[in-house]
Amino acid sequence: MIKNLTTKLRRGIKNSMRPGGTNDVLNMPNMLSLARVAAVPVIILMLISPGKVLSLVAAIFFLLICITDWLDGYIARKKGLVTSLGKFLDPLADKLLIMASFIMLIPAGRVPAWVVALIVSREIFVTGLRAVASDMGVVISAGKLGKLKTVFQIISVAALLAHYPYYGLDLHTLGIITLIPAFILTMWSGVEYFYNFFSSHELRGG
Repeated sequence: MIKNLTTKLRRGIKNSMRPGGTNDVLNMPNMLSLARVAAVPVIILMLISPGKVLSLVAAIFFLLICITDWLDGYIARKKGLVTSLGKFLDPLADKLLIMASFIMLIPAGRVPAWVVALIVSREIFVTGLRAVASDMGVVISAGKLGKLKTVFQIISVAALLAHYPYYGLDLHTLGIITLIPAFILTMWSGVEYFYNFFSSHELRGG
C-alpha cells in the first residue's frame, strides 16, 4: 500500500512538469494543499495542552485551513491548473489534517478512541484502494457520500476542538452529535468505494 502511494506521488510530480520546462508542482492550488499538510503539526502542538483559549484558537485555525480545500479546487478549475500531483495531494492533505486532529482529541478525552480508530482505518484503506485502482487504470472519484462525510467531519472536529461552551452553546455536545452522522457516512462511503472498485474491476475482466 505504501509503495503504491509513493509510486503515485512520484508520477504526480513527474506529470506536473510541462514539456516547456515550467514546473507546475508549486502552483497556487498545490501550495494551498501543502499548507494544509504544514498545518498538521501546528494543530498537534495546540492540542498537547489545550486550555479554553487555545482550544478556540485551534478550532478557528482548523476551519480557516479547511477553507483552502474549497479554494484550491476553485482556483485549479478556474485557472486550468489541475495537475496529477494536485489530484493526489488535495485529498491526502484533507485526510492528514482531519485524522491528525481526531487522533489528538483522544488524549484530551474529547472523542471515543474506538470511533477514531475505525475512521482512520477506513481512510487508510480507501486511500490505498484508490492508489491501487489508479495503477490498474480504474478511476474511483469521490461520491456525494464521501463529500458529505467530509463536511460532517470538519464540523465535528471544529466543535470538539473548541470544546468549551460559548454564549450558552455547548460545543462539545455539538461535536459529539455531528460525529454520529460523520461516522455513519464515513463507514457507508467506505463500503461504497470498495463496491465501486470491485464492480469496475469485474467489468474490466479482472
